[in-house]
Amino acid sequence: MVELSPRFWEIFFEVFDELPRQGPGNRTSAARALELCADLHEAPAILDVGCGVGAQTLHLAELTMGSIIAFDKHTPSIRRLQATIAERGLSQRIKAVVGDMAAPEQPLGSFDLIWSEGALYSIGLRKALEVYHGLLRSDGYLAFTDAVWRKADPPAAVRASFDLDYPTMGTVEDVLKALSDCGFELVGHFTLPDEAWWEDFYTPMEAHIANLRVKYANDAEAMVILDQLAEEPEMHRRYADYYAYEFFVSRPIRSES
Repeated sequence: MVELSPRFWEIFFEVFDELPRQGPGNRTSAARALELCADLHEAPAILDVGCGVGAQTLHLAELTMGSIIAFDKHTPSIRRLQATIAERGLSQRIKAVVGDMAAPEQPLGSFDLIWSEGALYSIGLRKALEVYHGLLRSDGYLAFTDAVWRKADPPAAVRASFDLDYPTMGTVEDVLKALSDCGFELVGHFTLPDEAWWEDFYTPMEAHIANLRVKYANDAEAMVILDQLAEEPEMHRRYADYYAYEFFVSRPIRSES
């Protein structure tokens, strides 16, 4: 495993903390996933896991009448989301808190919808499924996105990039098996469209990196790090056929009465 320097993380967060979102996704995909939650309560209790700066949190507030607890371990992201919530007058519906995904400290059986875009992998998908199964009501839904392989033979550079951050990444079939093994039944799934990678993620990322190249023009170490970060959208531009983000909507398997 490559050990990344403190300077890398400093520049990394300078890039990512300013983006509209910290991973692929968009409002259209969120709406499509919500449509799969056919009998969701009219004003659902929602938990947004690994919310980042809250792009999808705000989509959920627009698309439902629910109350939302959004949490993430990265304090600057939560502070930014808290400011956005206050600016938009949503404090009565959304609570943003710093929290540990592996130990969310929420009451068992208290949520109608648990939502997570690109975050569950960080504690291991199967562990996440076990943790969040218990927080759902019996008729609740778990909706999440996860990176998956689309082809079995990705180029070495692509494999190495994902191995660095998500070494256990599998296929759609692997995720479906994990869901079944962990007590969930699949409601539906779909692949995020390519625009969900670019509109609010890679396009602003590339623009922000370009601005930071001007700021750090005389800082050789920072320029090398910016080159490393710029490899991610370029890799997607060249090799998107090999991997995808998939939206999965599932619910706890109901026991036979």
